[in-house]
Amino acid sequence: MKFALAAAGTGGHVFPALAVGHALIERGIARDDIVFFGGDRMERVTVPAAGFRFVELEIQGLKRSLSPDNLKLISMVRKARATVRDVCRDEGVGALTTFGGYVAGPVAMAAHSANVPLFVHEQNAMPGLANRLIARWATEVFVAFDQAQSTLGGRVVGNPLRSELVAFDRASLRSEARSRYGVDDDTTVLGILGGSLGARSLNEIANQVALTLDRDKFAIVHIAGRDHADAVQQRADRAGIRWTVRGFEDEMEYFYAASDVVLSRAGALTVSELAATRTPAVVVPLAIGTADHQAANAAGPVRDGAMVMVREDMIDQVPAALEQLLSDVGKRAAMAEAYGQHARTDAAAVVADAMIGAAT
Repeated sequence: MKFALAAAGTGGHVFPALAVGHALIERGIARDDIVFFGGDRMERVTVPAAGFRFVELEIQGLKRSLSPDNLKLISMVRKARATVRDVCRDEGVGALTTFGGYVAGPVAMAAHSANVPLFVHEQNAMPGLANRLIARWATEVFVAFDQAQSTLGGRVVGNPLRSELVAFDRASLRSEARSRYGVDDDTTVLGILGGSLGARSLNEIANQVALTLDRDKFAIVHIAGRDHADAVQQRADRAGIRWTVRGFEDEMEYFYAASDVVLSRAGALTVSELAATRTPAVVVPLAIGTADHQAANAAGPVRDGAMVMVREDMIDQVPAALEQLLSDVGKRAAMAEAYGQHARTDAAAVVADAMIGAAT
């Protein structure tokens, strides 16, 4: 019996799918019996690098404007659907889970036509168009945030996380994490995270933040994104504060263990990781996000006092907000405690168990 996962585009889709893949392996499913469907973006490299078989689909997202590219989409969808359907039938796929994005439509249509149990996972608080359209075919729908349940229904499980974050223990990791980034154990650390592709406005405000911090008490660990790392490193070299820059971090448990406070976007996976690791944060939602979905992702933790939200048009308030948190140990402890119900860590296990149950 084989199992299929479909994810494409960004880490927010791909990494939860990989987490479910690893959860299937932990339950005795052979790695060779798991197949991933995706497009030509980061999943094309990331999935095979994780040791999984990858089937690339020639497909693109629907452009909301009147673009001639949309005319190509019909034939692309048909071809992608046929590819997925043939794999499902020829290889005996017993269950398929899609994680939204532009591959979700043809993958779901293929599963439906091949009579393969379909599971849908929605990472964001505001469900994407693809998942809204295909949810009616699903054996079960899983959502990460309470707010998404009102649109898609289904079960609130959180976002699937890597096992290292599920078992996260800051105290046991802290010394190794600090050593990894060249930071002393007694230094207060600001972690800056722009997401898997980086975030230009956060990288730019980082320089202003650095100017407000006492170099003898504070340090910065900055995951800038591969495309931005060199430019950020040049600023860090001139800043006069300990400022470690990385383009990407594939072992995020060390980043969270090293950080006392994090500055980040409010992507769905980032919000879930901050909650799971109970890391106090200042979040700046992406202003151009569809339906303001990043602000919706962070709404619960912000309401309960675990995060501070600063809108992008007020980003100049970020240095003051961070300085206050970095200087207040008691406030940070209260924020960590406030994550409470938002720290959901069993989503990968729940989805994997559902797939195995449907296939047997």
